[in-house]
Formats: sequence, C-alpha cells, structure tokens
Amino acid sequence: MASKSADAVTNPRGIPTAPFVEKVEDYIATRADVEPALLKFQEMISKYQFMEVNTQRRAVSLRDKIPDIQKTLDTVRFLKVRKDSDEPFETNFELNDTLYAKASVKAGEEVYLWLGANVMLSYSVAEAEELLQGKLAAAKESLENCEEDLDFLREQITTLEVNTARLYNWEVVQKRKEKEAGGSEK
Repeated sequence: MASKSADAVTNPRGIPTAPFVEKVEDYIATRADVEPALLKFQEMISKYQFMEVNTQRRAVSLRDKIPDIQKTLDTVRFLKVRKDSDEPFETNFELNDTLYAKASVKAGEEVYLWLGANVMLSYSVAEAEELLQGKLAAAKESLENCEEDLDFLREQITTLEVNTARLYNWEVVQKRKEKEAGGSEK
C-alpha cells in the first residue's frame, strides 16, 4: 500500500521507511510516470546502500573496540582487588601487537587510561572502573543499534527492489497492451 505518510515513518535512529507499492496503479497514473518513479527508487536504494556501508564500518569498529574496553576493565578490576596488597606483582604488558614488556607493578590508588589522540588521563581505580563500565555498556548498545539498523536497511533496500520490479513489470504489461491495441487496429 503506497501511502504518503510512509515517508514520515522512521526507525528509532531516524532512518526513513521506504514506501511499499502494493498496487502500481495507485502509485503512478501513466507510463510517463514510470521513469521518474524508477529513478526515485534507484536514488533511494543508493542512499540506503550508502547508509548500510557506513553502518557496517561503525559495527566493525565497535567489534574491535569492545574487547579492548573489556580487557582494560578487567585489568582495572584486577588492580582494584590488588590495591590493598603491599607486595608488587609481575606482569607482561602489551607495547604493540607483537611486543610485550615485563614489569613489576605495585597496585596503587590511581590508573592512567589512554583515551586516544595522544591523550592519557589519571583516574582513581573506582572512577576508571565506572568510566570503563559506562563506555563498555555504550559500545555494546551502539553495536546492537548498528545491527538493528543493518537489518532495517536491508529490508528497505529489498522493499525498493521489489517496488522497482513491480513498476518495470507494470510498464512492460502496458507496452504490450498498447502494442496489441495498435496491432489489432491494422
């Protein structure tokens, strides 16, 4: 059912719902209206595909970040447990993907968190844990939203592809009717 109000409907993050053409006759009046409608649908498909690619990139980025945040949170929790201990503990820490260093660490009252863009801040252990829990929850929620959006976008692309096929098929039928009508007059 093609309705003008369908253009105003969006998903929770503001992505518009594609119109569904149930009856082509209700959507277009003449064969001359087919080409502009097909072009409009192609443009909408391109926009949805663009949104899909960007959402996929965001989801990949979040899938990479979530384990890092979890690992940092686990480390902060370990330091929280060890902060009352006077004796240092030995650990290996990652300098980069293939390089580790061994260190003797005494758990203290503060930790330094790397925020990116050459920024590192000092937090109390409790503040760091709270911050990381919030960041982890936000990242997981954002990933769920990305996955919902990807499903929604795929559904909208499919709807528009079906609409395109319906319009094209309707135009072919109309051409045949015109050809038969023109051929029977001879």
